[in-house]
Amino acid sequence: MKTNNSLVSEFILLGLSSLSELETLLFILCLFTYTLALTGNVTILFLSIKDPGLNTPMYFFLAQLSFLDICGTTAIIPKMLSSYITQSKIISFYGCAAQMLFFSWSLVVELLLLTVMSYDRYIAIGHPLRYASIMNRWVCIKTAFAISVIGLINSCIHTFSTFQLPYCDDNKINHFFCEVMPLLKLACADIYINEIMIYTADCLFGICCFLLICVSYVFIVNTILNIPSAKGKSKAFSTCASHIVVVSMYFGAVIATYIQPKHSHSVETNKTVSALYAVITPSLNPIIYSLRNKEVKQAFRRTVKRSL
Repeated sequence: MKTNNSLVSEFILLGLSSLSELETLLFILCLFTYTLALTGNVTILFLSIKDPGLNTPMYFFLAQLSFLDICGTTAIIPKMLSSYITQSKIISFYGCAAQMLFFSWSLVVELLLLTVMSYDRYIAIGHPLRYASIMNRWVCIKTAFAISVIGLINSCIHTFSTFQLPYCDDNKINHFFCEVMPLLKLACADIYINEIMIYTADCLFGICCFLLICVSYVFIVNTILNIPSAKGKSKAFSTCASHIVVVSMYFGAVIATYIQPKHSHSVETNKTVSALYAVITPSLNPIIYSLRNKEVKQAFRRTVKRSL
């Protein structure tokens, strides 16, 4: 559908696959993944708030991570499920803008948060006696607020610059949600400035954050190697293992999607990689942290006992 001046007023999301026979399977997978993401992240968020044993900076940031995963998946998956049920892949112009705004906000804030969490692990392992004073509650709150604002500013800039462009020809987005790069391919105007802005943000929030995480882990590994006992080394490493897994999955997928030469990947490959960081990783985060974390398991048992 187009307005009288031939500008697009709605878009069509082509989805994960063009094969109609896969729609039932994709609906089941999306529903399962969304249920898993909501259940796991709400549980961790609830435990981090309610259980006194989890009243530490690490779990403060883990609660924020869970909140971001809830926001990111909720911005995308319900619309996907709705399209499978109603057989309508249409999303309004402003609905598409809202989806891009919320998802890009959660994406950038999560990249920044994972960077902060690596620094938190370094302070906990490298300076355990000063950890409580360095990473006090007020510092954690200010840090969380700052990265949220940075993410919001970045998201507003990219959303506004994308949706102020004219879309006057094809309105079919070859993706399963309103992501910036597939949208720009439909614009009937010069997108050079938009591309420069995107690659600048990618380098700043993708590569720079990843390098900062690597620096933190260089110091962490150096500290762990200087711990005399094998038990101490094992305990120190176990506090970082979950974070390393999540960072590898999330940054790997994001960098593969955004920081690459043009036409280096097929559209289907890009959609698959996008699904990894947008849908799959948020559902796996609670499992990765809870399965490798005794404190979370103990907090869950205490909460269950109190409720019985």
